[in-house]
Amino acid sequence: MSKIRDLSLQFKISSIYIITNLLVVMVNIVLIIGINSMSGRLDMVYQDNRHLNDFSDAINAVQDNMTSYLNVKTSDSLENYYRSESLCRNMAADLNEKVTGNTFDRMERNIRHMTDGYLAEVAQTVEAKRGRNVEKYRIHYENATRMYDYIGTYISSLNMEQFRSNSERYSELLQRFRLFEAVSAIAIVLVMGSNVCIIISFVGAVIRPVKKLAGQADEVARGNFDIELLPVESQDEVGVVTGAFNSMVVSIGRYIEQLRESMEAERALKERELLMEGHLKDARLKYLQAQINPHFLFNTLNAGAQLSMMEGADRTYEYIQKVAQFYRYNMKKSEETVTVAEEVEMVDSYIYILNVRFAGDIHYEKRIDESLLPVEMPGMILQPIVENCVNHGIREMGDRGMILLSLYEKQGEVCISVKDNGVGMSTETIEKVLSGTYREADMASGGNGVGMDNVISRMKLFTGNENVMTIRSGGEGKGTEVCLHLPKTVEREEDGGEHGAL
Repeated sequence: MSKIRDLSLQFKISSIYIITNLLVVMVNIVLIIGINSMSGRLDMVYQDNRHLNDFSDAINAVQDNMTSYLNVKTSDSLENYYRSESLCRNMAADLNEKVTGNTFDRMERNIRHMTDGYLAEVAQTVEAKRGRNVEKYRIHYENATRMYDYIGTYISSLNMEQFRSNSERYSELLQRFRLFEAVSAIAIVLVMGSNVCIIISFVGAVIRPVKKLAGQADEVARGNFDIELLPVESQDEVGVVTGAFNSMVVSIGRYIEQLRESMEAERALKERELLMEGHLKDARLKYLQAQINPHFLFNTLNAGAQLSMMEGADRTYEYIQKVAQFYRYNMKKSEETVTVAEEVEMVDSYIYILNVRFAGDIHYEKRIDESLLPVEMPGMILQPIVENCVNHGIREMGDRGMILLSLYEKQGEVCISVKDNGVGMSTETIEKVLSGTYREADMASGGNGVGMDNVISRMKLFTGNENVMTIRSGGEGKGTEVCLHLPKTVEREEDGGEHGAL
């Protein structure tokens, strides 16, 4: 008994499961064999009647095909006659030939002999017809027809007698079948009841020490470490956990005082850290206050633009103006709702600035459905996507890099596509970007600090949908396409009206 208790919990559970299921399977096999046997006997009850009916159909086919040949005398009708005559002869050969005292056997033997005579008369009728001996085939035809009627009457009589006998057998077998069903149901109930009792007894034996362990663990969770240690009754998983729990309780009791002293020391250290953190925040605030005011930057850029215009430096004026517009839009629109037109204009300015910096290396094309330009979207969405295309897609391609911006409607949604012909993305990287687990040091790489996870989060918040972005790439070196999905709503009116459908 002690060896059984020391077995693993997995082995005990598996054994009980296998034993109980084997009992059910064995009972089901016995029941299935019995049911199949009873079903086979029931199926054989009317087998004689079916054979007689099939034989009657074969006799009828011979008579019909013979008559058809005598009337039309065609090769098809003759072929049908030979086919039916062969079938009928084969079926007649299966009838009883032995002389017995059984009435059904005698009647079946008579039918077989009459059938042989009938088929001989039919064959002579057909031969006389083929030989154009009218008188001879008429006599054989009348004899064949008369024998056909006798056979039909004899078959009907034998069929009726067999049906009565088979009905009695069927009723008797049906009663036995019902009795077998009742016995089967009782057997299944007994086996299932036995299985339930075995499982309940086993589960109780397994759960009992677990309940004790749970009760002691609850006491420890409440802070009571002065508890009685549980006895280890077995070496299975529960016994191992119980021993480990006892060791844990003893260890916790020994170190509780040391932990309290450590907590006091840690509290004092935490207070000092909070004080230092306060000083650090003050230092950061002063550092931020010392930074250049964004408005001062905008005014400085505008002043530079005006100075360039007065000096006739038109390209310098346009470049400074684009930079000023870019930063003003970046600071004001990142938390606002804008139109697609404003976002597209922002991308145009950004591409212009980059081309001035990189001597026009970036080829930029647009395919815009202008009817969709008033659609609303969050601000500062497209520029981070284009920036990623430039920094991670086409930067190393020189003047071969291209960006295509498309705006179109598909299945009731507004789609904005940013596509490049750069290095492409792997499937793993695409999954990380869409799930928000991909991190890129935007500020370190010269970006504006707005990551793709920020773009996706703001799009989800704006649309209320999860599927706001799809990324497609042919693989490494085959370019990337980022597509945004927006609801088809237009910009709010100046008086604060509701969104309107396009």
